[in-house]
Amino acid sequence: MKWCELKRSKIKVYGKPVKTLMKGLTAPEEHTHFLHGLLTNDIKSLKPYTFNYNLWLKQNGNPVADFFVYKIEDYYILDTEEDPEFVINEFNRLKLSLKVYFENLSEYEHIFLWGEDSEDFVRKTFCCELSDYEVKKLGEEVYIAKNPVRIKKKGFDLFGKLEEIKDKLPKEMKVGEEELERERIRNCVPRIHKELREGFSPLEAGVLPYAISLNKGCYVGQEAIARVYFRGRTPRVLTKFSVVSPVKEEEKIIEGNKPIGLITSVSPDGDIALGYILRTKLEPGKIYETEGGKVRAEGVCEDGKD
Repeated sequence: MKWCELKRSKIKVYGKPVKTLMKGLTAPEEHTHFLHGLLTNDIKSLKPYTFNYNLWLKQNGNPVADFFVYKIEDYYILDTEEDPEFVINEFNRLKLSLKVYFENLSEYEHIFLWGEDSEDFVRKTFCCELSDYEVKKLGEEVYIAKNPVRIKKKGFDLFGKLEEIKDKLPKEMKVGEEELERERIRNCVPRIHKELREGFSPLEAGVLPYAISLNKGCYVGQEAIARVYFRGRTPRVLTKFSVVSPVKEEEKIIEGNKPIGLITSVSPDGDIALGYILRTKLEPGKIYETEGGKVRAEGVCEDGKD
């Protein structure tokens, strides 16, 4: 088992239930209706103490931010890389007349632990077992969630006021965020502002099965996503590469002096990378030149899998 502290923001979203479901509302709580109409996944169907992964898109389908959305009783906690004040200001602007309220949980910390022994550790240390996408309270403001998405391996998020929790974690198992970043790249998990970015459809990153609901109805960017989806296979595909000679993020992949792809992430030790390449140009095992180095295509990250 390994664990590390993450720099992530937490935002509480809450409101009051409406007495009568007004025309246009998709849920009996205005804060649920707001999130359901803004984010890509099905918020309305979340049961208490479950969560899912979401994107916040522009009208053109390009990602703005991503969130793990935890439903805790009658409110939500959003987990994001973004500056919480930016998110809250934008959400206040977008909520219009809806009675929805936001609170920056700035005192909350976040720890992620993962590995084959992590489940046994959670069971023995915290006396609980969880299913995928389930969250439980360990204390007044301490939560644990089983997250199969963060690095595509068995892992658990601990967040809240964690002063006492930290004392229960083995210090010799602590690693830096660089180790987690390597795991993310090795397991073909796209990251916001790297693979999930302006100019690329989220469907090219393979997040459809766990980040986007095709049946929930309208949300911001839904038409753009539908157009890409119903055209069939995307022209570009997210791919894992091994690095043959050093490359940097944002280098173009070149063939015959023409760009056919882009390197989006390079592991901290520089030996593996993620990037987009034209589907028609992809040949697993082939070595490609970039603007500054060379990479070998190892496999397609279809549906977020290696």
